[in-house]
Amino acid sequence: MTSSNGPAAGPRPRIGLLGTGPWAHRTHAPALAAHAGSDFVGVWGRRPEAAAELAAAYGVKVYEDPDALFADCDAVAFALPPDVQAPLAVRAAAAGCHLLLDKPVATTPEGARAVADAVRRHGVASVVFLTLRFAEPAAGWVREQSGRSGWFTAAAHWLGAVFPPDGAPSAYADSPWRRDKGGLWDVGPHALSVLIPVLGDVVGVTAARGPGDVVQLALRHASGAASTAVLSLSAPQAAAGVGLELRGAEGVFSLPNWSDVPGAYGRAVDALLTAARTGVPDPRDAAFGARLTEILAEAEERLEA
Repeated sequence: MTSSNGPAAGPRPRIGLLGTGPWAHRTHAPALAAHAGSDFVGVWGRRPEAAAELAAAYGVKVYEDPDALFADCDAVAFALPPDVQAPLAVRAAAAGCHLLLDKPVATTPEGARAVADAVRRHGVASVVFLTLRFAEPAAGWVREQSGRSGWFTAAAHWLGAVFPPDGAPSAYADSPWRRDKGGLWDVGPHALSVLIPVLGDVVGVTAARGPGDVVQLALRHASGAASTAVLSLSAPQAAAGVGLELRGAEGVFSLPNWSDVPGAYGRAVDALLTAARTGVPDPRDAAFGARLTEILAEAEERLEA
């Protein structure tokens, strides 16, 4: 196992995967297998037959016990429901593994803070895979806009057709937590992950419901700017899409198109290994993920009220 400063020069870091669903098949496993700076060594899943199938496809070991996977790895990647991910991430950090987390880190502030606290306590690195913060050219655009000032307002929308009213559901529809928590929790982290680094932390939240699982957030930011975000997994297929527009003293700026999700995941692995090697926390770490969970939980409270 590596030290808290991450893998030293020599053997490449060993990374394991927890999870066997569509996201693991389509993104995590192929990106881990293709990553030039690490070795993909094993898979654990809650369904042993699915874990065995995924491991066989990449010629890696299948694990029946997650703790055995942790013992063999320098880092682990998660493709699990958030409230399954969180306690396992705490165990992985205690075993000395660096954490490549999925969003949301958890669906309760307590669960997400437990992960961030474990990262800090055990001196491991962490990164939350937030697509817009790693997919190019979107990630570069966010970095560019975060260097500007004088923002006035922003409007974001992420309208997914996971549960469309006018067609077949997507491959991600067979997900109880997505059906239960909706777009607020599944795609809300993506919108917040762009709004916060540009406009500042969220200091006020209101929320309203629309049709289906549509949630509209109205946010106040530390910079004084205001933003809105419309979130859903149940948009009609013709209405689905992602967009974000910033308006301020320097003009109007729109989020560019992006599509390279496997490449983005590889860059997230790079970011994790850099943080592990240098000991410098990544800005998209578990603490940032915990802050996103706090904001989403506050929005959910507003909806329930």
